[in-house]
Amino acid sequence: MKKIYKFALILLSTLSLILGTTSTSFSKVEGDKIILGAAVSLTGKYSTNGKHTQNGYNFAVTRINQMGGVKVGGKSYKFNIIYYDDESNSGRAAQLAERLIKQDGVKFMLGPYSSGLTKAIAPITEENKIPMVEANGASRSLFTKGYKYLFAVLSPANQYLEVAIDLAVEKNGGKPVNIAMAFEQDAFSQDVRLGVIDAAERTGSKIIIDDKLPKELNDMAATLAKVKATNPDVLALSGHSKGALTAIRQISEMQVDVPMLAMTHCDASKLAKQHGKKSEYALCAAQWHKTLTYKDDFFGDGMKYDNDFNMEFGYAPPYQAAESSAALLVWKDAFERANSFDTEKVRDALSKTEIQTFYGNIKFADTGQNTAKPMVLFQVRCEGDTCENKVVAPTKWASAELVHPTPKWSER
Repeated sequence: MKKIYKFALILLSTLSLILGTTSTSFSKVEGDKIILGAAVSLTGKYSTNGKHTQNGYNFAVTRINQMGGVKVGGKSYKFNIIYYDDESNSGRAAQLAERLIKQDGVKFMLGPYSSGLTKAIAPITEENKIPMVEANGASRSLFTKGYKYLFAVLSPANQYLEVAIDLAVEKNGGKPVNIAMAFEQDAFSQDVRLGVIDAAERTGSKIIIDDKLPKELNDMAATLAKVKATNPDVLALSGHSKGALTAIRQISEMQVDVPMLAMTHCDASKLAKQHGKKSEYALCAAQWHKTLTYKDDFFGDGMKYDNDFNMEFGYAPPYQAAESSAALLVWKDAFERANSFDTEKVRDALSKTEIQTFYGNIKFADTGQNTAKPMVLFQVRCEGDTCENKVVAPTKWASAELVHPTPKWSER
């Protein structure tokens, strides 16, 4: 019996080290620490963006804690996050949300990466009346459920490529365009698809290819062969980071000419760095870009955030990291306005959020959706062997003019 007890203690200690927890919390605040919980994809197909999410959270926690923490009731508190790996699996994410709430006693949650995993967790936080601020679940279906405890700092997924279709129509003299599109079957990508369909209907444009990307996102040759045969004005794609990399590789290999290539996840996949000049002229939707002029007291503007993040983690922050950092600024603001750790008072404070961060303006509708921040479109541009992302829309923040149509491969 003693051996079994000793083994159990060793096992629990080992798990604690692996999961990065310092102790099991049955309270929302431990001493001077505000405990936040997060299930994040550290393994599996979303692990690249899951790591960006975690880095964004951690960067903000460190910065806020170093600058005095969170002031509640005349005392200063520091953020601490309990992480678990959801393995890019929605079932696992739901289990871990239950664990964080029921076993770890977490009263305040940060969201996972992806719409699908946010969809898995949101019903659990809602049922338990646990406020969650999420930064990487953009599916508009999240904001039609009547959730009262879900707050998202990012713009909804249907807005990602709508602007690209509008730009294509504008460049076509205001006349409708022919659209080819191919999307992953996850919640986020399907909402991006619905946005393209809405834009097509609004502009009188025609969708001539509407394909499903293969689950493994490792081969788009069938879709690209159709594009070569039909010559659309726009090719719209969304398959997260892996899909973006596969698309550019095969488009260049197959020499697919299309006047406009519009995609998601170009920055998260480090597209310009991975594929260099092969990625030039790709038009990419993003939630944020470092050249935007928003500011806050913790990170300054986007350029300073970019520099500081790069110094800390050794790479330029994609928008997934930036919006994750912004989520912590929302939490700090809400706790301080509530001047309480009561979950209902904090929830009410979250619902009244109206702040500017380096990432953008944040103000929540009754649905929990951020209504104060537009999407950004950038285009990959190269000088010699150096390629970078240049904002082309909205015009207010544009650092370059859109190159359209994309030069043919034979002319590059």
